[in-house]
Amino acid sequence: MNYKRLLFCLFTGFTVATSPAFAFQELQPSDDYVQVSKEIVEILEGTHYNKPSINDQISELAFEDYLDALDPTKSFFLQNDINALSVYKQRFDDAIKSGDTQVAYTIYNLYLKRVEERLTNLENNLPAMLEGFDYTLDESLDLDSEHYTWAKSKQEQDETWRKRLKNRALTLRLNGETAEAISEVLTSRFKNQLKRIHQTDAVDVYQIFVNSITAALDPHSSYFAPRASETFNINMSLSLEGIGAVLQMEDDYTKVVRLIPGGPASAKGELSPNDKIVGVAQEGEEMINVVGMRLDDVVDKIRGERGTTVTLEIIPSKGTGQTSKRIQIVREKVKLEDQSAKKEVVEVTRGDETYKVGVIELPTFYSDFAAQQAGDKNYKSSTKDTKKLIEELRKEGIVALILDLRNNGGGSLQEANSLTGLFIPSGPTVQIQDQNGRITPLGDRDPKIAYSGPLAVLTNRMSASASEIVAGALQDYGRALILGGQTFGKGTVQALQEVDKGQLKITQAKFYRVSGETTQHKGVVPDIIFPSVFDTEKVGESSLDRPLPWDKIHETRYPIYWDIPAYLPILEPRHQTRMAKDPDFIALNDQIAEFKENEDKYKTLSLNENTRIQLNEETEKRELDRENARRAALGLEAIASVDDIEPTDKLVYSKEAAEILLDFIATNQLAEQEKAQQEQAN
Repeated sequence: MNYKRLLFCLFTGFTVATSPAFAFQELQPSDDYVQVSKEIVEILEGTHYNKPSINDQISELAFEDYLDALDPTKSFFLQNDINALSVYKQRFDDAIKSGDTQVAYTIYNLYLKRVEERLTNLENNLPAMLEGFDYTLDESLDLDSEHYTWAKSKQEQDETWRKRLKNRALTLRLNGETAEAISEVLTSRFKNQLKRIHQTDAVDVYQIFVNSITAALDPHSSYFAPRASETFNINMSLSLEGIGAVLQMEDDYTKVVRLIPGGPASAKGELSPNDKIVGVAQEGEEMINVVGMRLDDVVDKIRGERGTTVTLEIIPSKGTGQTSKRIQIVREKVKLEDQSAKKEVVEVTRGDETYKVGVIELPTFYSDFAAQQAGDKNYKSSTKDTKKLIEELRKEGIVALILDLRNNGGGSLQEANSLTGLFIPSGPTVQIQDQNGRITPLGDRDPKIAYSGPLAVLTNRMSASASEIVAGALQDYGRALILGGQTFGKGTVQALQEVDKGQLKITQAKFYRVSGETTQHKGVVPDIIFPSVFDTEKVGESSLDRPLPWDKIHETRYPIYWDIPAYLPILEPRHQTRMAKDPDFIALNDQIAEFKENEDKYKTLSLNENTRIQLNEETEKRELDRENARRAALGLEAIASVDDIEPTDKLVYSKEAAEILLDFIATNQLAEQEKAQQEQAN
C-alpha cells in the first residue's frame, strides 16, 4: 500500500480501490512507416523555407513539443517521469531519419499507463470525492498555463486533480445540475477520456511524433496521416455540411479556432473563436458530454445533414470563462455564393448634406477554377464580383468606398493580385521569396482601374494571408487608408506534398510587400487603429510557437498616390473625438477595458460557491448595465437579461470608416484649394 496515497485519501474523504489490472495495450511502431519517415526527412530538409537540418537541436524542441502534445496541462506525468524520459531528448532526429520511431512509442506507453492509473482511480472514487467537497472553503485553482509544472510527487498531483475536479463539479452545480447529474456528467467525461485513449492507435502516435518534428520548424508545417488527410481535404474543399467552424483540441476540450465566413455559425453570431464545446446534442436527443473525446469524434457529431439542428453546449471565451450556455445552429453546406462579395451603402449626414459611402464586404478570396478552366465566361471570382459591385455602387452615387476584409482568412493568391489591380494601374502587388532566396514579383498587368476615388480597407486580427497582401499593397501605394486592427501576420506559403501514407503540408516561401517588408509575424498595421476584442498577444501569428521572423528585402518600384501619413495628424484626433461620444464605441471600449482588468483575476479561480456566484452576478450586471447604457444613448428600449443582448451592428465600424473617409476628402479638398491659391499667388 502507498501510505502517502492512503494519507491523501483519508484527508479527502475517499478510499483507495484495489489496484486495477490496467487493460491498456502497449502500442508499437508499424514497419509500414519506416520509409515514410525517411521520405518526410528528405522533403523537410530539401524544400522547407528554412532549409533545416534535422539534428539534435531540432530533436530537443521536438521532445518538448511531443510531451506538450501528450500532456499539455502537465496532469499525468510526474517530474520523475520527465527526468527518466529526458534520455530521449536527442534521439528524435535519429528516430525519424532511421525510421525506427520506437522512442515515440516508449514515451507514449508510459503516458498511457499514467492516464489509465489516474482516470481509473478518479472514476472509482468519484462519488466519495463529490460528497466530500466543501464549497464554503476559501481555496482557489490556478488556471494560468504558464504556471503549470510537473508535479514532484503523487500527493502534489492528487491535490491538483482534486481542485480541478472540484472546479468542474462547482461549474456544473452553478449551472443548476443536481448532485446525481454532476456525478453522471463527470463520470462520462472520464470514460470519454479513457475511450479516446483506448481508440488511439499506432498511426495516431506516429502522427503526433512527426508533428512534434514539424512544429520545431514552424507552426504551419504539419503531417496528416491518411484519416487526418481525408478530413483536411474535406475542409479545404468546403464540401462539408455542418456549422462552418474550424476546431482543435486544447487540453481535454474542443476549442473553436475560427468561423468560416458565410457558414451557419458565423451567420448565427453566438459562437466565437476560443469558445470551448463541452456538449453536443442532435435534434430530439439528450446532450452528449464531449470533454475528453477525440476531436474527430466530436467533429463527426457536429457534422450532419443540411437543414438539421445541432445544439452545442459551450463555455464562452468572454466573461469568467466558466459558465456554460447552449446554442442551436442549423447545419448547412458552406457554399461559394455564401462567401461572395456583398455590398452595402452607409449614409453620413454633415450639415445639410447626406453622403453615400459604399461598403464591399469580402469574406474570402475565391475563384471557381473548374468553371474558368472549362471556358465558362460567367465563372465566379472575388475580383469579378467586386468589380461588378463597384459599378453598381458608382451608379448609386457613392463618394467613397470601403473594402471590408475583416475576418477574411485569405484564399486565392491570384485573386488577391487581380483584386488589388482594381484600384491601381499596372504594377507590382507582392513579392514571393522561396527557400533558395529567389524572389518572384507578382503584379497587375491590366492598366484599367475599376475605382480611383477615396478608398479605405477595414481589417482586424482575423484578416490573414491574401487579405494582408491586398491591405499591404494598397497601403504602400498610398492608395487606401487602412483602418481597424492589426492583421494576423501570416506571411508564409504552404504546399501540400503527397507521401507514401498521408500528406505533408510544408512551408516553402514567404510573402513580402512591394515596400520590401514581409507581412509575416507583424502583419499590416493600420493607419488608424479601431478598438478590438482580439488580444494580439493571444491571437495571430506572433502568438504561435516558433513563427518565422519578420524581415525585409529590397523594395520594388511603385508610385505613391496619396501621402497618407501626412493626413493622419488631422484624421486621428477627429476619429478619437467621435469615438468618445459614440455609444457603440463607448460600450466596446468599456468591455475591452474590463477584459484587460479582469485578465489576471480569471487566471485564479475561486472554489468558494458564494464567491463564484457573486463573481458571475457582478459580471452579468456589468454586461447588462453596459448594454442598457448603450441602448439608452441610442434611444432604444432597455432589456432585462444578458440573454437578450444581440451582437452589435457590424456596420458600426463601417460607419466610422465612412466618417474618416469624409474627413479625408474634406482635408484633401482644402489642401488642393490652398495649393491652387498659392500657385495663383506665384
